[in-house]
Amino acid sequence: MRNSFITTLMAQAARDERIFLLCGDLGYSVLEPFAEAYPERFLNVGIAEQNMVGLATGLSMEGYTVFCYSIGNFPTLRAMEQIRYDVAYHEANVKIIAVGGGYAYGPLSTSHHTTEELGMLRTIPGMVVTAPGDPAEVDAMTAFIAQHRGPCYMRLNKAGEARLHAQPPALKLGDIVPVRVAAGGASAAVFATGDMVGYAARYLAQHAPHIDLYSFPFVNPIDRAQLAALAARYRHVATLEEHQANGGFGSAVLERLHDLLSDGELAALPAIRRIAIPNAFISSAGSQDFLREKMGLQLNGWHASLS
Repeated sequence: MRNSFITTLMAQAARDERIFLLCGDLGYSVLEPFAEAYPERFLNVGIAEQNMVGLATGLSMEGYTVFCYSIGNFPTLRAMEQIRYDVAYHEANVKIIAVGGGYAYGPLSTSHHTTEELGMLRTIPGMVVTAPGDPAEVDAMTAFIAQHRGPCYMRLNKAGEARLHAQPPALKLGDIVPVRVAAGGASAAVFATGDMVGYAARYLAQHAPHIDLYSFPFVNPIDRAQLAALAARYRHVATLEEHQANGGFGSAVLERLHDLLSDGELAALPAIRRIAIPNAFISSAGSQDFLREKMGLQLNGWHASLS
């Protein structure tokens, strides 16, 4: 995903001289092409993420579209006060990019487990919160947030993700993206966000080809009409995320569905299972797959319950 991000960002920067990239002590084969092509629009601020977000806000006030790039928790949780006061309050045109969401940096343990930021950021007024599901969605989302005026956050995995779409999907704010939809009309579907879309695609292809899959690259906002149509279509839904259950993607879906039901735009709700990280830290270090399994981020239990 990170390679797709920087490739698309460079294409955007070639067309828009206002695009500026800041990073927090990162690079090492990923960001160097941008730095070499646009040295006057690139700055490595070092391990100073709070300062990076403040600097980005200042640059945005001078007309730049500023991307802040760092690992997981560091441009998000560490800089949350600056994101709230500097970026969001001033409606600054700043894009926070976190690479290594969820347990992507699992061997580095809790300090690098990014499992709460979606819930925190989606409560901030005006913040568009995104988690693309594959490199093609990263291409589309990078182009979208580069052109969208205002604060945005994008969670990336790390590397090695399968490409689920032949071409980058056309995205509008809040769009839901179909990944696999059975021609005969399925009664169950998985709503997933971030790299869990890739896991779900692999699992369903092997074990449950009759279950549909949708990617939610937007965690906030989620398009009301599209969500209402899907909720009316399926009897069983699982939400899947590499994030704490409290306040995350599943919570966002349930909140929006309740609003639709209360407003009379939806007659009834499907049976919904949230698959997310329990509200607990994990003290283990290990691979992303190991930690996902340890924390129950699997579809097999829900799938078996449908039989």
